[in-house]
Amino acid sequence: MKNAVEVCPTTALEMIEKKGALLVDVREMDEVAEASFDVPGIMLIPYSDFEERFKEIPSDRDVIIGCHVGERSLMATYFLMNHGYEKVSNMQYGIVRWAEKGFPMKGELTRKTGGCCCSGGEQTGTGKSGGSCC
Repeated sequence: MKNAVEVCPTTALEMIEKKGALLVDVREMDEVAEASFDVPGIMLIPYSDFEERFKEIPSDRDVIIGCHVGERSLMATYFLMNHGYEKVSNMQYGIVRWAEKGFPMKGELTRKTGGCCCSGGEQTGTGKSGGSCC
């Protein structure tokens, strides 16, 4: 299998604005309620539902997958690649870097650290270990 294409938030925003790429946010609904990407046509498919709902994502369009710091989105990107999607990219560093760059958002991101329970960190946004924070 080839490596996933990864794009920084700046490139992702350019692809969305200039090429009509679709941004798919795979964060869970509680994360999205706190802060979300503010781009037209965004699709929300929580990672916990991704395997059941991935066919909602058009396979003939440029797709960028985003999450909190880029780990769940990378897994979702590989999942789509394994299911025949060719125009899919992972947004590196997720909404954390998106917010740092001052790109369009709704709400305010309180989970700003890059620390992540998925890679052994303790950060969950709640001050407790466990759960998902990526």
